[in-house]
Formats: sequence, C-alpha cells, structure tokens
Amino acid sequence: MAGRFDPLTRAAVRGGRTGVPAGRGAAAGAGAAVRTWRPGGPVDLGLTLGPLRRGPGDPTFRATPDGSVWRTTRTPQGPATLRVAAAGEEVRAEAWGAGSEWILDRLPVLLGSGDDPAAFVPRHRLLHASHRRRPGLRLTRTGLVMESLVPTILEQKVTADEAYRAWRRLVRWYGEPAPGPQDMYVVPGPRTWAMIPSWDWHKAGVDAKRSATIVRAARVAARLEEAAAMEPAQAAARLEAVPGIGPWTSAETLQRSNGDPDAVTTGDLHLPGIVGYALAGNRDADDAAMLELLAPYAGQRHRAARLILLAGRTPPRRVPRMPRSDIGKL
Repeated sequence: MAGRFDPLTRAAVRGGRTGVPAGRGAAAGAGAAVRTWRPGGPVDLGLTLGPLRRGPGDPTFRATPDGSVWRTTRTPQGPATLRVAAAGEEVRAEAWGAGSEWILDRLPVLLGSGDDPAAFVPRHRLLHASHRRRPGLRLTRTGLVMESLVPTILEQKVTADEAYRAWRRLVRWYGEPAPGPQDMYVVPGPRTWAMIPSWDWHKAGVDAKRSATIVRAARVAARLEEAAAMEPAQAAARLEAVPGIGPWTSAETLQRSNGDPDAVTTGDLHLPGIVGYALAGNRDADDAAMLELLAPYAGQRHRAARLILLAGRTPPRRVPRMPRSDIGKL
C-alpha cells in the first residue's frame, strides 16, 4: 500500500494515537440522551477511539479542550452524535439524534468492553515496554462496516494527506449536518455514495479505480454490514468478494468495525519494514517476514502491530517521500 503514512512522523498516528486534553468534560447542553458507564479498569479515550479519526479536520471526529471526544455516525436507526468524556472511574456519554439510543446501548463495546488485553503476552522487550506504558489501550468495535470501509478505500495507494483531504471534501459535500451542538457532519448513506457523479470524485482527488470500488461496495452495503457480526475469516471473505477490496482494505476495516485483535495489515508499503526493524533490526522485511515475526502473537497480531507503531521505533528514511498530488486540480 503506497504512501499510507509517513513512517518518520506518523507511525504513532497510524497506531491510533489521538491527543485528548485532560479535563472532566462538563455537560454539553440540553436535548441529549445520557449514559454513564464504569469500565472496571483504565480506558484511554484517545488510544481507544483514535483509530476512528481520519486525519486532521475530520468532520466526523473531534477532541475538545475539556477532555471530550466527539464522533458522528450513521446507525441503523439514523444519524447520531456521540460525546464521551472520562470522569474518575466513570465514562460519561451524551448522544443526539435519531440513533442516540443505538449508540449509547453499544457504548461499552465501542470503548473496548469486548476486548481482552490480558490475552496479549509480550515476547519482545519493546512490546513489553509499549504495552506496560499503555494500560488504557482497548480495541474499539463500532459494529458498523461502511463508515470504516469507505475511508479505507480512499486510503488505497495514495498518501495519507491525499486520502484525508478527499474524505473531508466528500463528507462535507454529501454528508449531512450532525445533530447536537457541534459543527460536524454525518457520513453519507450508501445510496448517496453510489450516486456521487464522476466529476465530484475527481474534484475530491479520487481516481476512477477507488471511486468505482466505493460505488460497488455501496450497492451491496446491506450485505457488507452483516460482516460486523461474523467471525473474522468469514467477515474478511465477505468484504473481499467486492472487486477492489483486498486483504489490506478488509483488515483495516475489520480492525475498527469488528475490533479484531488479529487482523494484521498485509500489503502495506511501510508496516513490514517497521515491524521488522523494531523486532529484528530488519528494515527490508516483507509481509512474509513480518508475519513470521508476529507469529508468537497469533490471535493478537493487530494489537502487537499497534503497540510497535505506538512505540515509534521506525527505520531511518533512505528514499524520498512519496510525492503528494491533488488530481482534483487537473
């Protein structure tokens, strides 16, 4: 996967780190449905929900100075805006919109209640240290496929900046204003994705191959959403039945929609070299070498890869950065 992220400056971002300021997150206002939840252990909101953020300026995700994380979503019951803040041993959540009940019901799962960090046994010094420093890391599970699949397709074979720019443009052009007090947007529904004209894909900087893949996925969105309740192998097979969706795209999607701790990303330009360098000093590792190094973490390979990325041990750059472009200007 070409140019998915900058291995020198964005490894931690790729690992799912989103800065959330310290704060207690005072109540945001009237009209919200409210839920409090005691996770029974540390939960780092920035690490847990960070993988759902698609770059700076993501119109569906925001961290505010009071220590709150905001995200919008399109649930089976309709659009919703969720605000989450930690207060002592509790997590307080507020939600707005037709999908507020749906998203609050699934708050614990979203914050990693179905994840089992104790199943991870570090076997390398770097992973032991990274794991120990991040006791609040939980793997999120949204239960929604399309909202993670579309931006992942946009990230195929382009730089992160290009993909994030396309995501911002398309969500603002074709999404809808989010319910609640924040100036945010809800992702378009499948029918809207399928109806975007070719010239707007082009203006957003999305080539015909990626846009066609998104359109094909949108046309079978109901079938793809069923993958959120499937076992990992069956879920990956369901997604990869759509032309243009391969192992890289399915893994990156299922890490978020299904909270799969073993969905290791293959086909990435940088990740094998980072894992190889971190665990064996081999910056030229390929997918096969990466999978061999991660074999002791079978069942937890995605978590291991995230902890490596968060540790920030990346090989020195020795080739020029992938050039950034914007086909929308052509």
